[in-house]
Amino acid sequence: MKTSQQEKTFDVVIVGSGAGALTAALTAVHQGLEVVILEKTSYWGGSSAYSGGGLWIPNNFLMQQAGALDSEEEALEYMNAVIGDVGPASSDVKRRFYVKYAPEMVNWLQSLGFRWVRAHLYPDYYPNVKGAKTGRVIEGDVFDGKKLKHLAKSLNKAPGMPDIALKSGDAYLLPMVTRSWKGFSTMMRIAGQTLRWKLTGRQPLTLGRSLCGQLMYLIQQKRTTEVWLNSSLKKLLVEGDKVTGVEVQLQGETVVVRANKAVILAAGGFPHNKEMRKKYHGIDEEWSSATPGNTGDAILAAEAIGAATALMDDAWWGASFILDGKINFSVTERSMPGCILVDQDGYRFANESTSYVDLGHEILRHHQKTGKAIPCWLIMDGLYRKRYLFGMMPPGVTPKKYIRNGEVIKADTLEDLARQCKMPYKNLKTTLKRFNSFALHGKDEDFGRGQDIYDRYYSDDFVRPNSNLAPIQNPPFYAIRFYPGDLGTKGGLLTDEFARVLKTDGSIIENLYATGNTTASVMGRTYPGPGSTLGPACTFGYIAIKHLTNTL
Repeated sequence: MKTSQQEKTFDVVIVGSGAGALTAALTAVHQGLEVVILEKTSYWGGSSAYSGGGLWIPNNFLMQQAGALDSEEEALEYMNAVIGDVGPASSDVKRRFYVKYAPEMVNWLQSLGFRWVRAHLYPDYYPNVKGAKTGRVIEGDVFDGKKLKHLAKSLNKAPGMPDIALKSGDAYLLPMVTRSWKGFSTMMRIAGQTLRWKLTGRQPLTLGRSLCGQLMYLIQQKRTTEVWLNSSLKKLLVEGDKVTGVEVQLQGETVVVRANKAVILAAGGFPHNKEMRKKYHGIDEEWSSATPGNTGDAILAAEAIGAATALMDDAWWGASFILDGKINFSVTERSMPGCILVDQDGYRFANESTSYVDLGHEILRHHQKTGKAIPCWLIMDGLYRKRYLFGMMPPGVTPKKYIRNGEVIKADTLEDLARQCKMPYKNLKTTLKRFNSFALHGKDEDFGRGQDIYDRYYSDDFVRPNSNLAPIQNPPFYAIRFYPGDLGTKGGLLTDEFARVLKTDGSIIENLYATGNTTASVMGRTYPGPGSTLGPACTFGYIAIKHLTNTL
C-alpha cells in the first residue's frame, strides 16, 4: 500500500461491507491483491448481518451429500419460469452464470473452512413450478464471534435481536413452541446450545451475523485487507474511460482512495433515501428492515458517470408491522391459522401465506387500485394469540403497552374491533363469515391459501383440514397494522454476467464492478426461494474478482 497525505492506493477498493462485499474481498486476497473495505457507518456487515443469512444455491454440495437431486438445468428451468422476461437485468447468460458459479463459490468457501448447514425442509417459493426443489438454501453454521477480535464489537446487529444459536431452518418451528413437542424441543435445544456457548466464553453468531462473521474471519487470516468504518462514498474517480478510485469522507476529512485494478460497489440499495423512494416507488414513507446506511450512495455515484440502472421501481417487498416502535418483517405471523389480512374497508385481498415479496406486491397493487391498503390490518382472534408467537410476543402474552400506544388493537367483540380500526363492521363481518366457512371445509376459494408446500411450511399441522386456515371466532380479537415493508431495494446498476457495470448505451465502464442490492437483481421482480438476495450478492462478488484476475 502506497500512502501520501490524504491519498491511499490499493489494488481493489470495495465500497460496502455486506456479504457480497466480503465475498469479493476474500476472493481478492486469495488472488494476492491488497484490498480496502469502505463502510459508511460505524458497523460493518450491512443488511446482510441483519438478515437470515441464507443463500439460495441450486445443486449445492449439501444437497448432493444428502442425495437430493438437482441440476443446473432444473434450476434454470425454474428461474426462467418464475422470473420471466424482465430485460437485461436478468438476462439468460446472467442466470446461467449464477447457477454455474454459485455452487462453485460455496465449495470454495467451504474449502477455506467456512462451515455451512442446509435448511433441508425449506421449499422454493413456487413449489408447483417445474424445476422447483426443497432445500436449496444454505447458511453459515454457528460461529464464535470472539474469533473476530477487535472487529467483533463493530459487526452490525438488528435492533433487539439477541445472539442465540438459531438457524433459519429452525424458524418454522418457533411459532409452535407451545403447540408441539418438536417446537418445544427445538426451542430448548437453541436455549441449551446458546447457554453452553456462553458458559464456555464463546459468542454464538448465527444467521446473517454468522455469514458475515465467517467471511471476515477468513479475510483476517490473509492480513492484506483494511476495513475503514465511517467512510462515506462521495464520488467515483475517472480518468478517460476508466474508474481509478473513489473519494470518501473519513472522520470529517476528504480522502482519495486509488484503485490499481478495480472498484467494487456493494453498498446496498436505497431503502432509506426518501427522495429516491418517492421518485421510484411513489411512497412518502418507508418501512424497511434494511440497515440505516442504505441510502443509494453507490448507485447515485455510478449514475453520475453514466451508469445504467434497471428495476428501480421494485424492492424485496414484504408485509411488515410495528411493535415497540420497531419494524418487524413478517414471515410466520401472517401465515399461521386464525388470522386474515384485510384492507381499511374490511375486505380480504390476498393469500396471507404466500411468499413475502408476492404479498408485498399485492399490498401495493391493492392500494394503487383502492387507496385502502396502506396500512392494512392483520385480524386475529384470542385462540391465535394463545397459541402462537407473534414477533417477540410469546404465545398468550400481549403486553399492555402495545395496546396503550395503539400498535395493537384489542376488543371483546368484532364490532368494537372494527370501530377502533375505523373499518365498516358490516364488511368485516361478511369477510369473516366467508373466510370461516373456508376454514371449516379446508379450502380457500378466493386466494388458495394453504394449497402448496410453501404456504404450509409456516402452519400448524394440528389444525385440520387445512393447516393454514382456522375460524376467527374466539374473543378477544386483535388487529395490527401491516405495511409494505422490505428487506431492501432490488433496483440498481445494470451489470453484465461478469458483474461489470454498464453504461446507458450498453458499453462497459472499465474497472467498475457491482453486486448485491446496489445492482438490478438477476432474480428480476420475484423471489424464487429463500436466500435469493444473498445468493447472487456473494456469487457475483466472487465472479467479479475471478473475472478481474482472469481466473474464472
